[in-house]
Amino acid sequence: MSDIPTAEELLTNVGQGPSPTDWMDVPVEIRKGIACYAGNPKSLETLGAPNPRTWSCFDEDWQLPENWQEIIHNGFKERLEKFRTFKIFMDICVRCGACADKCHYFIGTGDPKNMPVLRAELLRSVYRNDFTKAGKILGKLNGARPMTENVLKELWSYLYQCSECRRCSLFCPYGIDTAEITIMGRELTNLLGLNIDWIATPVSNCYKTGNHLGIQPHAYKDMLDFFVDDIEEITGIRVDPQFNKKGADILFITPSGDVFADPGTYTCMGYMLLFHYLQEKYGFDITWSTYASEGGNFGFFTSHETMKRLNAKMYAEAKRLGVKWILGGECGHMWRVINQYMDTMNGPADFLEVPVNPVTGTRFENARSTKMVHITEFTADLIKHGKLDLDTRRNDHLKVTFHDSCNPARGMGLFEEPRYVIKNVCNNFYEMPVNTIREQTFCCGSGSGLNAGEDMELRMAGGLPRGNAVKSVKERYGVNMLATICAIDRAVLPDLMNYWVGDVEVSGVHEMVANALNLQGQNERATNLRGDDLEELKEAEAETEE
Repeated sequence: MSDIPTAEELLTNVGQGPSPTDWMDVPVEIRKGIACYAGNPKSLETLGAPNPRTWSCFDEDWQLPENWQEIIHNGFKERLEKFRTFKIFMDICVRCGACADKCHYFIGTGDPKNMPVLRAELLRSVYRNDFTKAGKILGKLNGARPMTENVLKELWSYLYQCSECRRCSLFCPYGIDTAEITIMGRELTNLLGLNIDWIATPVSNCYKTGNHLGIQPHAYKDMLDFFVDDIEEITGIRVDPQFNKKGADILFITPSGDVFADPGTYTCMGYMLLFHYLQEKYGFDITWSTYASEGGNFGFFTSHETMKRLNAKMYAEAKRLGVKWILGGECGHMWRVINQYMDTMNGPADFLEVPVNPVTGTRFENARSTKMVHITEFTADLIKHGKLDLDTRRNDHLKVTFHDSCNPARGMGLFEEPRYVIKNVCNNFYEMPVNTIREQTFCCGSGSGLNAGEDMELRMAGGLPRGNAVKSVKERYGVNMLATICAIDRAVLPDLMNYWVGDVEVSGVHEMVANALNLQGQNERATNLRGDDLEELKEAEAETEE
């Protein structure tokens, strides 16, 4: 992060005031730090995506097809006819500006074109030109403009300065979902092969190996075996995860980031400890899959068709193994896709049973169609019925706040369950300001495939509101841990905390669950799952309070 502006320098770029010229006349600026690398042509070939080639957004020539304008026009027309909401969202905006200051990228960059209304206007201007009588007659006076190369480049740049978090939609009096506009816009640019690599390659990897990191099945299992050894060293208990077991009651699917990237790895170890506890005490029968080894759905940021295909693989594996239902890990876009799109894409999954917790008997009616239960719902149910033996003192060195991840929060209304779990495994929990959590939660700044390294400046700018909210509870309560239920958040928030806040770590919820869990026959816990000495942590916390 040494090549990006310091926090103080970045803040000087915010709030520079309105542009002296009309927004249509402001030239597009695509620069390093805010733009992502182009999609790898090999990845596009794997996906069967159009126009695979080696190109760069910093080049003058983007190597577009000769009939690229026709391709965009026809793609636009097709989506207007296919998606009724898209047509409505193009027509009904009155440019009231209620959404303007609700976007984390606008707050963090001060760029007017990062206001949701103006970002969407980039696409609406083309719509008016091509598909409305007023636009064809009045042109610019009606906010219409033809699709030129400069317009295309501007559109592409700002489509990838939107994390599709949907916060703006909360404040729109007409209910316009600008995230859906971004999705449509990205689909159109993808018709020309204008992708970014941190989306295209993960999707390609999911096609080939089942997970977005491209990890082979044996390596996936090897990684969990390493965790088995680590868990045994910490607890004295050797867990025994099952893989690809036919006839198991439940299939567990989590994002591969939990398996291969810190601090998500500790969350994964938390899953394994919980499942072992339930297996030993209640005969819990659950299997992992080396095929459906990715819950995250990067297709969500590419096209509806790609999203549908990646979603289908989880259900194909559940059908192959003959399980009753699916338990899903702490992931973001997996859960938005499941709850908002599954039924119309691949569902209902009638070959599976309505999920019933085999330990408590609770029937998860909210999952009647999807047949998938979020693990925080599941664990909250276990705690509510007194099925877990917990020693919260092991987390006493933690002062925890909770980041509502955009997709589980706004996408599926998962607000209370993770908080309930945290409060029952930790004794020190503090909420961030009310206008930054729950429905109004601020994005991490790195969602929708924007969690690459080359756009770090954009990510830090977009994460400013979340950073400020964490900083407020750190200064007031001494918060030192930011919990979240999204693998992308666990991967990107450590950098954000270091940049804006300092001395705040990031954790999944089930890492803290496992640290508090009492296992039969375990050694006296001297360390947490990270290998940190618990006594030293308690002493350090006591000194801080003094």
